[in-house]
Amino acid sequence: MRMLHTMLRVGDLERSLSFYTEVLGMQLLRRKDYPSGRFTLAFVGYGDEADNTVLELTHNWDTSQYDLGSGYGHIALGVDDIQAVCAAIRVKGGKVVREPGPMKHGSTVIAFVEDPDGYKVELIQLSSRG
Repeated sequence: MRMLHTMLRVGDLERSLSFYTEVLGMQLLRRKDYPSGRFTLAFVGYGDEADNTVLELTHNWDTSQYDLGSGYGHIALGVDDIQAVCAAIRVKGGKVVREPGPMKHGSTVIAFVEDPDGYKVELIQLSSRG
């Protein structure tokens, strides 16, 4: 077995695609409308689905906003230079909600950004993982 994807419901698909592709540098891998169900699925990621876990963005055409609930945590992305990545995210209009620094009770350097729907994305400095 292997993990294939994680799914997020998004209120505005174009806004979310812009964030994940332009701000976080993912590629739109595939997209399909399902008119009879009134939804669209878009898959984004850093590489082909055959070899990489990806993110499925589900847009239900009649829903523009979701309550994130208390069970959702975050998506995590490994980065080589967390300071530079946060700076680039800010330049592209992204929202850094926790500045880079050591995690509480540990030494791993992390930061958090927020997508347009309020989902948290954790950035982890790969050289500091421990």
